[in-house]
Amino acid sequence: MYEEAQRITTTVGTALERVREAARGEQRLVVAFSPGLRVSEAIRAFTARHPHVTVDVLPLRWWEQDAPLRDGRAHVGYLRRPFDDTGLRTVPIGRETKVACLPVTHPLAARSSLTTADLDGEPVLDTRARRTYTLDEKFELIAAGQGVALVPVSITGSYSRPDLVYLPVTDFPPVETCLAVPAGGDGPGPVREFLDLAVPALRQAAQSRTARS
Repeated sequence: MYEEAQRITTTVGTALERVREAARGEQRLVVAFSPGLRVSEAIRAFTARHPHVTVDVLPLRWWEQDAPLRDGRAHVGYLRRPFDDTGLRTVPIGRETKVACLPVTHPLAARSSLTTADLDGEPVLDTRARRTYTLDEKFELIAAGQGVALVPVSITGSYSRPDLVYLPVTDFPPVETCLAVPAGGDGPGPVREFLDLAVPALRQAAQSRTARS
């Protein structure tokens, strides 16, 4: 009940703020994004065409993915599956591999690559086994020997540290990245205009990063 009350309070507060913005004649677009994904290419393309619209960004935590699209905190999300897409319109952008993050002292750390079978029996830090609220918390626990994690390869460049290693997992399937908006929320206006510009910009950026990796 407490979590539901928080959700309702957030939804109502966001709706009231939108009404106040409309009364002031303001246009604002909030873009949420999963850790490691970059929306800057899309925002640059959008603001060049629509400089009168204020664009805010909302970094997402691992465990909330689609929640800001449902409670009104964000108009658009650049997300990484899996998430609940019920009631959302999604547009595929690309695919991203995951790598295993281990402490440098782990017996597997000297390997050049792993398979999912190599990780059987390992304590995996994810939203099902042990929720961590930030990447810093997750990586501190891994470095301390409390578990391992499968993380998107796009994150590794921002969290390079001597007490962690990242190893490819050869049989782990890539995950899809996509733009998401509430169903029916992409009518004429800033959201639709953002999607029209963001989809090609983000697809091109994703392809470029894949080619470099």
